[in-house]
Amino acid sequence: MSEREFGFRTRALHAGAVPDAVHGTRAVPIHQSTSFVFKDTDDAANLFALQKYGSIYSRIGNPTVNALEERLASLEGGIGAVATASGMSAEFLVFAALCGTGDHIVASSKLYGGTVTQLDVTLRRFGIETTFVDTTDPEAFRAALQENTKVVYTETVANPSSDVADLRGLADVAHEHGVPLVVDATLTTPYLLRPIEHGADIVVHSVTKFLGGHGTTLGGVVVEAGTFPWDNGKFPSMTEPVPSYGDLSWWGNFGEYGFLTKLRSEQLRDIGPSLTPQAAFQLMQGIETLPQRMGEHVANAQRIAEWLEADERISYVNYAGLPSHPDHERAREVLPLGAGSVFSFGVTGGREVGARFIEALQLASHLANVGDVRTLVLHPGSTTHQQLTEEQMAAAGIPDDLIRISVGLEDVDDVLWDLDQALDAALAATAATEQTEEAR
Repeated sequence: MSEREFGFRTRALHAGAVPDAVHGTRAVPIHQSTSFVFKDTDDAANLFALQKYGSIYSRIGNPTVNALEERLASLEGGIGAVATASGMSAEFLVFAALCGTGDHIVASSKLYGGTVTQLDVTLRRFGIETTFVDTTDPEAFRAALQENTKVVYTETVANPSSDVADLRGLADVAHEHGVPLVVDATLTTPYLLRPIEHGADIVVHSVTKFLGGHGTTLGGVVVEAGTFPWDNGKFPSMTEPVPSYGDLSWWGNFGEYGFLTKLRSEQLRDIGPSLTPQAAFQLMQGIETLPQRMGEHVANAQRIAEWLEADERISYVNYAGLPSHPDHERAREVLPLGAGSVFSFGVTGGREVGARFIEALQLASHLANVGDVRTLVLHPGSTTHQQLTEEQMAAAGIPDDLIRISVGLEDVDDVLWDLDQALDAALAATAATEQTEEAR
């Protein structure tokens, strides 16, 4: 049978899954088991010594979770993947695998607030320092590099400023310094942008968001390109003997699969943020319709962004799909199918009017998530990013009045109606309050 490179939609349905050999089950079964029977004592010893691949204990690996990992690796164009319990745990495992006390990270300042805090608070407590760069210019990242830098980190499209990273430029800077480019691609998904094709070495996702797509299930994943030279002298933990595994070497014994093997066999094993088989099954249901959903997400977002920008009640719109955005040309180049469906805007009149606007919405949901099939809105300054300082908020491109919207799959005219009536209600309530105050 000749080899065929299957299309994205086909792989979203089939990658990592074959009919069950015993029962002929077409959907991936949920292997709801903590542990797995060994064939004999030699089999058990070989599995624990990493002399063969197989299932031991679901904290480290599970057949249902493995199917999700294979599917996401296929869609991203990586050699493999490790799934975790959340997007935040996926990030943490990568940092824990690559960095130790005294090491350094260079990261974009325009990141999800939880990521900024993980880098700026938790990792600093462990002796890992981060320099945040408040621009997409790769030369600014180069200037921030230190001898002990181990990671260059960015998001594909910033949440919520909509800035588009120069992935190729950042990859060149990182590789010249001998360190990997790690990219959070949650907002774009592999349907819109595959960072590995632009030079990224490691891709992380909150699978909770667009990949799962329905706002029901937490999950994260780490996908590796398999091309980074881990034996370049910067990462001795990849080349030195590992006492807990009979002095094998991650790079020497596993080559291009060394990093993912280390991530699973050390970080996932010891830190333990394991994805459950039930969650993996649910997330795969979402991935099966990812291409169809993302096309609709983007089409709705483009129309809503254009409508908002043309409305005098709106003071600004940050969406890379609009010609007014500073990164519009880059978005057209690296995101030809669309700039995603998460962006931000401000309501004329400032934060108080914006708060009334959110409270007046009838269809859109006010909650802390993105990537749902439903349209979601949030005020990041008082929720997801409230732990940041004023300086960090400014560097992240989050003014006090900014509202984030994650455009869903409703009939777009219904979403526009909801936005319109909420703007009318907010401005009317503000005017009434001002008249009352003047009359006093």
